[in-house]
Amino acid sequence: MALACAMFMVPSVASAQEVTYVEDPAQGYTFNRFQDNWFIEALGGAGVMMSKYDAKQKFGDRIAWKGNLYVGKWFSPIIGLRFGGEFNQMKGTAENIPAVMGIRTDKPISGENGFYEQQFNNIGIAGDVMINVTNWWCGYRPGRIYNAIPYVGFGHHWAVYRENKSSKGDWSYEGIKKQDGVKRHARNYSGRAGLLNTFRLGEHVNLLLDLRFELMQEHVDGSGNRTWIEYPSALLGLSYKFNKTEWTAPIVPVCPTYKYTDAQGDALVARLAAADRKIEDLEKQLRECLKGKGDNPPAPVTDKEAPLAIVYFPINVSKIVGVQNDVVNAVGDVMLDENKTYTLTGWADNYTGNDKINTRLRKDRVATVKNALVKKGVADSRLNTQIDDRNRPDADFGPKSAPLSRAVTIVRNK
Repeated sequence: MALACAMFMVPSVASAQEVTYVEDPAQGYTFNRFQDNWFIEALGGAGVMMSKYDAKQKFGDRIAWKGNLYVGKWFSPIIGLRFGGEFNQMKGTAENIPAVMGIRTDKPISGENGFYEQQFNNIGIAGDVMINVTNWWCGYRPGRIYNAIPYVGFGHHWAVYRENKSSKGDWSYEGIKKQDGVKRHARNYSGRAGLLNTFRLGEHVNLLLDLRFELMQEHVDGSGNRTWIEYPSALLGLSYKFNKTEWTAPIVPVCPTYKYTDAQGDALVARLAAADRKIEDLEKQLRECLKGKGDNPPAPVTDKEAPLAIVYFPINVSKIVGVQNDVVNAVGDVMLDENKTYTLTGWADNYTGNDKINTRLRKDRVATVKNALVKKGVADSRLNTQIDDRNRPDADFGPKSAPLSRAVTIVRNK
């Protein structure tokens, strides 16, 4: 007996030693080290001033160069920040040119009395908060070619212009001197929003198309007062990502396929044949019981009603994604045709996470499904919600069955 036990344990030990561990992005993602996911961006393009006087000048004459250089970091596959410097060449129209600061030329606008061309530069700093909606809505996927990244931000600029109103002269800082005894403003502020389109060229390099709209604080009228300029622009550029560029996925074990010997295979076949004979005998006894034969007829069996539907969620996610939206819509249609109440139960697997995280996931998941059904038209009073801190008892077959417990079950109330 000792020899037989040793023979069976040796293959098991060998198999355990051959287990490998790999990253599985399908299970979600974890946060990287702070030094990972940094990037630098260089962009160049053009913008156009859109103040109330600029329409008096041809659109093409108002198009001017601009450029940005940013350093940034992604803190997750969804949220990132960038900060850097920018240059904006500003071309537009001014009224009563002797009173307007920041003028590079006194060329009058053809057919417009009292209006002149103006040009100055804005040099400053800016920062943006970025949201990768592609990863947010479609799920993170390493190596995706295209990402859409809306952002909002703030800029702080200093205006620079020529000393005189001719096309020649030295460039100078706007606020250094006073003109006519009045100190001219040097600083301008801007708010902006845009859409950064990224196209993957390699593991570390992306092509960028930045479509931006800004409200810029500037002097553009004859009174010298500040006003807000609408300033749309488009830029092309490249980004370079440092260190690790992808996100670490959870580590899962990969077990090797166990190879049975011929003797072990024959033994399994014999056991299977014996099991088949046992099943056949039990089926015969069951048929006899159902016909009223035998000494101990079985008691009636009452099965618990199966769920009307089960809505599944990815790991650490409480938002309804993918085909699960179709499941919720179909369940809502059924509920609208029935005059019943329902119990929604939120689940999370206990093989991953901790009690605090799993309790939050259960509550958020069942609330998300209920809100979707109410939005569909199902009365709130017909939907009872609860959570269960176990793995789903009808779907718990060990750690590999963990995804089956990341769900919300919907059951008709009797």
